[in-house]
Amino acid sequence: MTTTLRALIAAGLVVFFFGWAVAKLPPPPPMDEKAKAAAEEKKAKDAAAAEAAKAAQAKAEDRVVARYMAEQKAKGKTVTPQMGSTPMQAAPAKGGSTDAKMKDGKAKK
Repeated sequence: MTTTLRALIAAGLVVFFFGWAVAKLPPPPPMDEKAKAAAEEKKAKDAAAAEAAKAAQAKAEDRVVARYMAEQKAKGKTVTPQMGSTPMQAAPAKGGSTDAKMKDGKAKK
């Protein structure tokens, strides 16, 4: 029991002193123009990488679904997809987005 109490006290002291040390750190200096430009460039690269990863994920999911459907068809089972195609492959309807035509759940004519 005493080792447990000692361990709890030690953990409490570590947390306290770590918080105290972090609280005493000065705020970071403001960024200059060069640093701001570098941050914007990094942000753009990260966004492009995230978009590429999203496209690769969608492509892999579509490939898996197509393989599953082909396997089920070979077994003689009919499989209908429960979700629509991925946004990367879905083309907007003629005349623009369907969101612009919909208002309050009713289609405009």
